[in-house]
Amino acid sequence: MSIQSGDKIPAVTMKVMGEKGPQDITTEDIFSGKKVVLFAVPGAFTPGCSLSHLPGYIVNADKIKAAGVDTIVCMAVNDAFVMDAWGKSQNAEEILMLADGNGDFTKALGLEMDGSGFGLGSRSKRFAMIVDNGTISHLAVEPAGGIDVSAAEKILALL
Repeated sequence: MSIQSGDKIPAVTMKVMGEKGPQDITTEDIFSGKKVVLFAVPGAFTPGCSLSHLPGYIVNADKIKAAGVDTIVCMAVNDAFVMDAWGKSQNAEEILMLADGNGDFTKALGLEMDGSGFGLGSRSKRFAMIVDNGTISHLAVEPAGGIDVSAAEKILALL
């Protein structure tokens, strides 16, 4: 069963790229006492994610933050090295590039998908959520192949 609006974010440790390499970051670090927009993609450097989903959040980052959001997070079931390189290649300085390398957070949310038909293994569904101090206030999960309800413009309109 997947997580829903009104639910608390589960406690999980993931990775981000630090000055000395990958470092731990917890959901407590990310969400506690903050308003956060988190969007998840099936894979860094993939066409839909690189051409549509992430760019929308980059272009709208100032507007999203002006609407009271403390942190914008892009999450994928990729490692911290990949997420860091992807963020740099996309000029995503305003976005926390979060690596759910083992898919632990994705599984805890109940939002995993089977990408093995594409050689991707277990990945995250495409979704976006607005989280207020660790509680989900809005969750938008895309149908397979879609980039609509989780797009930056749709989430911005809800803030």
